[in-house]
Amino acid sequence: MEMTFKEMLNAIDGEVIVQKEEINFNKLCIDTRKIEKNNVFLAIKGANFNGNDFAVKALENGASVVIIDEVKFELKEVQNKGTIIKVKDTREALLNLAKFYREKLGLKVVGVTGSTGKTSTKDLIAALLSDKYKVFKTKGNFNNDIGLPLMILELTSEFDVAVLEMGMSSLGEIELLASVARPDVGVITNIGLSHIENLKTQENILKAKMEIATFFNGENTLIVNGEDKLLQNISSNVFKVKKIGYNHEYDVYASNIILREEETEFLAHAFGEEAVFNLPMAGKHNVLNTMLAIEVAECLNVSFKQMVKGLENLEATSMRLQVIKKEGLTIINDCYNASPDSMRSSLDVLSAYKNCRKIAILGDMYELGDESERAHFEVGRYAKDKVDILIVIGRYIKNFKDGFDNDNIIMYNTKEECIKELKNIVKLDDVVLIKASRGVKLEDVVKNLEEM
Repeated sequence: MEMTFKEMLNAIDGEVIVQKEEINFNKLCIDTRKIEKNNVFLAIKGANFNGNDFAVKALENGASVVIIDEVKFELKEVQNKGTIIKVKDTREALLNLAKFYREKLGLKVVGVTGSTGKTSTKDLIAALLSDKYKVFKTKGNFNNDIGLPLMILELTSEFDVAVLEMGMSSLGEIELLASVARPDVGVITNIGLSHIENLKTQENILKAKMEIATFFNGENTLIVNGEDKLLQNISSNVFKVKKIGYNHEYDVYASNIILREEETEFLAHAFGEEAVFNLPMAGKHNVLNTMLAIEVAECLNVSFKQMVKGLENLEATSMRLQVIKKEGLTIINDCYNASPDSMRSSLDVLSAYKNCRKIAILGDMYELGDESERAHFEVGRYAKDKVDILIVIGRYIKNFKDGFDNDNIIMYNTKEECIKELKNIVKLDDVVLIKASRGVKLEDVVKNLEEM
């Protein structure tokens, strides 16, 4: 972190209760197991732990500064070991520190949200910008009120642009993230059913995603997927709105789309020019994600030529349509998360494979509330002409089966039951898709397939 101790103290409105004469610090950490010399340890409270319990441990492990909101030690335990700051609330302090730091660095920020495709779009934006700019992007799914500020605090003045993912499960959450990150450009990938259990309607999901533009003015741009029925009519008199899609009415549009087993090619049209993009990613949905990235790059004055060159630097986040080749077996690992829209997209990718037997192993989709049974039925029905064998796991296997309406389905209550029988089902030259919500942890199935 490029800030002084005084700046940090003022940003978090903290009180020094123990001060070591010499204060040297580098980066912030919230896990004592990962503490490095001269880190700042911030004590976060979780559902099953209280970081304040580990203040002394943090100092012993090398932290030079500890930020707490409860004193759970004797002062004599920490004398001369480091500096301790007490704040009203450490989670609030984390947000305030990140907000100050983002303002101090003054770099460009791109915020990305949406029901599905956030991470792939983030990866594509970072790649398309990379030939012109030094780009930072959110790691993994650090996209909530703890993860996003931690990402901001990893930034340095070396970076020109930060591409930050913004997740939510309720109203008000993205507004909070936007108040900290203050994106110059916002991106909404789509409005699906993810989190409808909490938000009840897709209109409320749209309202929650639109919070990314809460602090926008005439200098800001919101980029949306015009092919999404809830986003296609978005407009504003306050900030600029750009839309992407499949025909010429959009600011960026695509033609000549060629879908291959593990890559996608299309012709992009924008700003009176056109260029061919060859994606090392499968699926038509990634054409939409790339067009969102193209519009972001255009907003930041990146040329088509620079975008195409930057695409060579694409680093995709793991467990998202990750293709693994192993001794005649092709595994499509897409088990990071799942929703009805992303399930359909992944099934489309599987169906593009030719001259092989196609197997989909699908698990439960979470946070769908009253839509759960219907959503699993619809995914089962969508899979009917996309796969040769459907294997389903979990609570909604009957709904998958009713939608699939085909004898080529195998049902398991647990992933452990499935793993026991996989070697009797999967054969040489099969292509196997694995997908479910994160909590199902179907990466265990992927691991088993890799070891077969």
